[in-house]
Amino acid sequence: MAILQRFLLASVFVCCLVATCYGGVSFKTLHPTLTVTATHKEGVLKAGVDNVTVTWALDTSVPAGTDASYKTIKVKLCYAPVSQVDRGWRKTKDDLTKDKTCSHKMVAKPYIAGGAVATATWTVLRDVPTAKYFVRAYAHDAADVELAYGQTTSADKKTNLFDIEAVTGRHVSLDIASICFSAFSVVSLFGFFFLERRKTRIAEAK
Repeated sequence: MAILQRFLLASVFVCCLVATCYGGVSFKTLHPTLTVTATHKEGVLKAGVDNVTVTWALDTSVPAGTDASYKTIKVKLCYAPVSQVDRGWRKTKDDLTKDKTCSHKMVAKPYIAGGAVATATWTVLRDVPTAKYFVRAYAHDAADVELAYGQTTSADKKTNLFDIEAVTGRHVSLDIASICFSAFSVVSLFGFFFLERRKTRIAEAK
């Protein structure tokens, strides 16, 4: 029995060790060393149509050398808290491998040493759902591990949000074709009715 208990304890320890080694980076450990802004048209953005231009740079208030290990910047589109309510598949987790807040990849670019300003324009993908969003950028090291971040909203994620409207499944060309077909059907119906009336009158005249 004692041997079995030791074996079980050892198994639990190994599982915990593996989980610790292979768990994701904790968001709480990251420092907001990047300044990030997003510009776009006024009003609701339409998926598959409108663009978002993102600009990022190293925060000028951080100590020199802070970005020494930054190699790549990955920018993501993130759900605002109001659009996460009752949607478990968008839930925020501290472990970044499990976090669903920023599920939509926007762009990834090499980090420019020295904190130079970088910009990228992204067209909203057609599969992006209707929701309120903000933009977050992560700084990764050479091993692709997150080191720092920056975002377009406040810490509570309630400011500078923007709306995206999903593709409805209808296309303008389909709507036009539908209208034309309906008009053709109506004209054909009246034409058929007119011809039938004319045949009837000719038959009566005979």
